[in-house]
Amino acid sequence: MAQQTNNETRRLSAGGRIDRSKPITFTFNDKQYKGYEGDTLASALLANGVDIIGRSFKYSRPRGIVAAGAEEPNAIMQLGATEATQIPNVRATQQALYDGLVCKVTNGWPNVDNDLMGWVGKLGGKMMPPGFYYKTFMYPKSMWETYESYIRKAAGLGRSPKENDPDRYDNMNQHCDVLVVGGGPAGLMAALTAARGGARVILADEQNEFGGSLLSSKESIGNKPATEWVDDVVTELARFDNVQLLTHATVNGYHDHNFLTIHQHLTDQSFDKAPNGKICQRLHRVRAKWVVLATGAHERPLVYGNNDVPGCMVANAVSTYIQRYGVVPGKDLVLMTTNDNAYRAALDWHDAGHNVVAIVDTRKNSKGTLVEAARERGMTVMLGSGVVDVQGSKRVTSVSIAKLNEAGDQVEGSVIEVKADTVASSGGWSPVIHLSCHTGSRPVWSDEVVGFLPGPSQQQQLTAGAMNGAYSTAAALEQGMNAGQSALEKLAMKMADVSVPETETLDEAEPMALFHIPHPKPTHKAPKQFVDLQNDVTAAGIELACREGFESIEHVKRYTAMGFGTDQGKLGNINGMAIAAKYLKQSIPETGTTIFRPNYTPVTFGAIAGRDCGELFEPKRYTAMHQWHMEHGAKFEDVGQWKRPWYYPKAGETMQEALNRECLATRESVGILDASTLGKIDIQGKDAREFLGRVYTNAWAKLAVGKCRYGLMCGEDGMVFDDGVTSCLAENHFLMTTTTGGAAHVLSWLELYHQTEWPELEVYFTSVTDHWATMTISGPNSRRLLETLTDGDVSKESMSFMDWRAMTVAGVPARVFRISFTGELSFEINVQANYGMHVWKALFEQGKQFNLTPYGTETMHILRAEKGFIIAGQDTDGSVHPFDLGMPWAVSMQKPFSFIGKRGMQREDCVRKDRKQLVGLKTTDPSVVLPEGAQGVFDPKASIPMPMVGHVSSSYWSANLGRSVAMGFVKGGHDKMGQKVYYPLVDGRVVEAEICSPVFLDPKGERQNV
Repeated sequence: MAQQTNNETRRLSAGGRIDRSKPITFTFNDKQYKGYEGDTLASALLANGVDIIGRSFKYSRPRGIVAAGAEEPNAIMQLGATEATQIPNVRATQQALYDGLVCKVTNGWPNVDNDLMGWVGKLGGKMMPPGFYYKTFMYPKSMWETYESYIRKAAGLGRSPKENDPDRYDNMNQHCDVLVVGGGPAGLMAALTAARGGARVILADEQNEFGGSLLSSKESIGNKPATEWVDDVVTELARFDNVQLLTHATVNGYHDHNFLTIHQHLTDQSFDKAPNGKICQRLHRVRAKWVVLATGAHERPLVYGNNDVPGCMVANAVSTYIQRYGVVPGKDLVLMTTNDNAYRAALDWHDAGHNVVAIVDTRKNSKGTLVEAARERGMTVMLGSGVVDVQGSKRVTSVSIAKLNEAGDQVEGSVIEVKADTVASSGGWSPVIHLSCHTGSRPVWSDEVVGFLPGPSQQQQLTAGAMNGAYSTAAALEQGMNAGQSALEKLAMKMADVSVPETETLDEAEPMALFHIPHPKPTHKAPKQFVDLQNDVTAAGIELACREGFESIEHVKRYTAMGFGTDQGKLGNINGMAIAAKYLKQSIPETGTTIFRPNYTPVTFGAIAGRDCGELFEPKRYTAMHQWHMEHGAKFEDVGQWKRPWYYPKAGETMQEALNRECLATRESVGILDASTLGKIDIQGKDAREFLGRVYTNAWAKLAVGKCRYGLMCGEDGMVFDDGVTSCLAENHFLMTTTTGGAAHVLSWLELYHQTEWPELEVYFTSVTDHWATMTISGPNSRRLLETLTDGDVSKESMSFMDWRAMTVAGVPARVFRISFTGELSFEINVQANYGMHVWKALFEQGKQFNLTPYGTETMHILRAEKGFIIAGQDTDGSVHPFDLGMPWAVSMQKPFSFIGKRGMQREDCVRKDRKQLVGLKTTDPSVVLPEGAQGVFDPKASIPMPMVGHVSSSYWSANLGRSVAMGFVKGGHDKMGQKVYYPLVDGRVVEAEICSPVFLDPKGERQNV
């Protein structure tokens, strides 16, 4: 039972956007607390006086809430009332409060308030510098797994649930004219403009309601409170049929061709487990004609001594908690700022009835509107000063302030100490350029904005608002309107009837470009000054990395872990780059920036998978004859999602006995295989022949109608990845067959080359695998059986090997191919899939007189191995080319157009004489069946590690030959016929085998040509 508390000591009695008539009970670290509808988990924790919400990554220092949005680095929670509903690494600032919510911190033992690992933080400053893990946990090698387990435990990230997730997830594909990312003033204005112009608009924002910064603002827009203007715009947008509004929806990835993914939280913001029939989260996959990025900016904290102690926050977060949630996160405030905007936090704090101890402004002069408002309220404004240190362990208790020089990089004069429990800092704003970086656009530094702006984009993209450095509401609204009108113009739509509403104008002084507050002591001797709060990266650590030679900012990032984890450097990256630049005596543009990559914030695997899980993750596919197979006792194996009959055991038979029977029956009379699963691709167009010649290794220009040909497909490296028979149905019409498991890959491969390399060729591909039921009859009596059911002439004279004919079989129109994968006389009968069962049963009815025997995939493997036929994927592994397989006859080097892989297989490495080559393997003891995968050696007495010369790829017992047969690879094997090779096995045995031809049965092919 959770302990009950009711301690909303920091909640204001009025104000905010919460609904005080709807109280909510939630549990944090096994204690119950109270909040209200409209709270986030973070605002409710602050209201209840919770200071420590986690421990830091490396030093296990107590951490508190710093920010109010996606940039929060510390408040990472484990959510879920049961094991099955656990969700790791949820930001408390982005999780809506709901009744019954249960959460815990992700680290701290025995608890977060009293963590024994905290001693590491007190002692480990010098012991755990950057690169500590790399340098320390190298030896002994036997301890690596032990080291890893303890390091992972100390990392402070959440754990994955051990039970199946009961929730449902969804994916949705969408198209729109304009996708607006961000629902602040710029985004709302852009969406309104585009919507009025008739464009199909999607507006997405990561918060639970639209408005962005306006939700915590006292500004007025159009002579009304800003929040009322927001409500009016959202109401109008909701009336449009051409507008879709998505809240709790983070655009987490921006990809090529204006393809964006939106991760939307649905019921997980209201329930621990989604109600029946409801979706927990949805991933929208959107293709937009134009994108308007209005993603805003994150306030940048300043770096100063002990700036990670709970109670240290960014200034804008203080205003947000007061204005939006009715929570004052402390009693006595010290504000440190480099700009006028942050004065709002002190004003809001004061107007809430709390004490502002001092406003510490790093600039020597500041006379803006907000500065004067602070002075009018009697606040102490200390110009040209900085907070150099704070005192306190589990909460700020006092603050050290000192005068700074003009540049702000040295302390001047003595340090004074004041009592306070909260420090709000602002070093300016960092435009949220993450999505523009996803497209490959390089950010551009702006001295005027003191931040990186989005660089030129190759996408159909527009930007507006704070991400452009336009921080005033008036500028954001104007840029939003202009972006909307520009999108309409580019879409050839009418301009919208819209104007920018009137806003207040404030007089503001220039901000100061300052990132790191100096300390009376040198950086490496000063108290820890944290740059990346999530990863415990300090200013001293960055300087040390530079001293050790890591001058590239990308190397500094990786060496120190700056910007890693779920935070992705939202708060700390600019400060870290500035510190590195200063130490290296160069500018920030010269130092450069790291590039953000998807995802912007973490995305659950459930949302990525959507409904494609369980039965839908890999759907079971059945042939038209599946029910017959089940009724006749077939055992099945999964091949490329298909349920294929593996073998058909009779009562009392072992698997090997069943295989022996099936093999003998096929060779002696006739067997039948359900081959419906083979990939079938219909290829048409006037350039079909030319295309086939380019993707196959052999020639296709002269293949006559009614003829079939076997071919190999290779990648650009010349290595075989699939094979099959392609038949000429008409002059410009072909049917390609592929392996069962390779069908989808081959089709996408054909499309890839057609669309990207040879778009000028007129050729079309259609998958018809499911359209045809295929049954292969093999054996000396297969012709006699087929003759009883067809009106066609299947004699040798009329239908020779590798011919096909259209005829009826059992009264059903069919395509009959005379091809063989067994080495026997064979006919492959293809009928429309709905007639498959009818023809199958008719074959068995007539086949009684010939002892027609069904056989499965395992017998098929044995029969083809007796003939030395390969299976792509089993006898090929991406490292063998046609010549390695002993198949030069399947390669035409004289074709006028180079086929795919021709140059690859002619590389120096590919023409070595000692390459591993496919050979037959005949064990000295015929009763021994070599294990597939066994490694071969020439000298079984060689010292370990023995030099390996190849491996076994296919190995079976052959009832027809009365011995084992195997194929495998041996270095230079084609020139070693008759030599011995040895296979040491795990049980200590060494099996001797003779290298031979892979064709064990009917080497002249007489059986298939009768």
